[in-house]
Amino acid sequence: MTTFWIICALLLVVAVLFVAVPLWRGTSRNNAVVRDAANLEIYRDQIAEMDADLRNGLLTPELHEQGTRELQSRLLDEVQQAALHTAPVARHPLKVLTIAIAVLLPLASVGLYYKIGNLEAFEPLAAHGGASGAAMSMEDLIQAMEAKVAKNPDDAETQLQLARAYVELGRYTEAIKLYDKLTKVVSNEAWLWADYADALAMANRSLQGEPDKLIKRALAIEPAHPKSLWLAGTAAMERADYALAIKHWQKLRALVPNDSEEAKMLDGGIQEARQLASHLKGGKAPKLEAINPPAQASSGKERISGKVVLSDALKNKFGPDDTVFVLARAVDGPKMPLAILRKQVRDLPLTFELDDSSAMSPEMRISNFGQVMVVVRISKSGEAMPKPGDGQGMSSAIKPGSKNVTVTVDQLVK
Repeated sequence: MTTFWIICALLLVVAVLFVAVPLWRGTSRNNAVVRDAANLEIYRDQIAEMDADLRNGLLTPELHEQGTRELQSRLLDEVQQAALHTAPVARHPLKVLTIAIAVLLPLASVGLYYKIGNLEAFEPLAAHGGASGAAMSMEDLIQAMEAKVAKNPDDAETQLQLARAYVELGRYTEAIKLYDKLTKVVSNEAWLWADYADALAMANRSLQGEPDKLIKRALAIEPAHPKSLWLAGTAAMERADYALAIKHWQKLRALVPNDSEEAKMLDGGIQEARQLASHLKGGKAPKLEAINPPAQASSGKERISGKVVLSDALKNKFGPDDTVFVLARAVDGPKMPLAILRKQVRDLPLTFELDDSSAMSPEMRISNFGQVMVVVRISKSGEAMPKPGDGQGMSSAIKPGSKNVTVTVDQLVK
């Protein structure tokens, strides 16, 4: 607290000097001097006019001399009158203002802080019992949110913040009640169901049972939701369904950048699942074909093929290692990909094929829709979600089975 007041004092000194020094050095102009200067200028102008009249023959030398003497006499009289009536020099008003600011500014600042400031904001945590001081602050925040929710039970945003705060403090039972209430109001958000499942799993210390049902509901809403895929893979690992765990984590792995911590963690989880599965398979790791469900097998009739090119205007916008996503999406339907292919800018121009074998889920396949479009996105971050600065191009509406589809990446996402 002492340090805080020292800093405040130094800032006040700087503020006072910043304002006071220019005012103190300022000088007010003497009105008498200004008036004399003006009279002298008028005198010079009139003398110049009479000189011109003399040269032009409008004045005789006698009249010119007489007029000059009159002007000199008048100017002398005005100067003498001004000297007689000049008031004594008053105290410099700017210096008085400077002194007033130097005194009042610190007093006003300190008084204002005492009025609206928080004198305990810089007290050390030890004054409140060490680490418990932070907990007390969190409790105060939770009490404020609880009061706000009690006053307005329809405030879903505050309820969500309160539920997450409960989870942070390990108060899972209270968080579960709020999540249950929120999912009845907002039932079509995968992230909400995933958070609900996570809180319930924390309370039960397991993802089996009801949490697993909530995760499946989240994936039904958004099959490529990252947190839901992670939880689904973890739940599958708990019940030793290693093939399903690999399936979920491989799908999630395609959505994260290759050099990210998430990618490293997923690669480790997938490798562990493969090793555990190999012991169940008599020492052999399960093949990928055994992991992918038969429903996603491609008949070939729905296969879309074509070429992706990058426009000349955007060639200098991307590096060779930037990620290229080629995906099929329903024209009338959910915006999630029906099939997805991942490449790099160094591969452009490239030929592609999209069919049901690269579908994100059995329900969301190219063959299930009458019209689709091919969307190509160049991602600098390596993430599938578009971000400002990413490149993008798309085809017109086409039917499954279309061939020779050319997509040009010629736009930047804004």
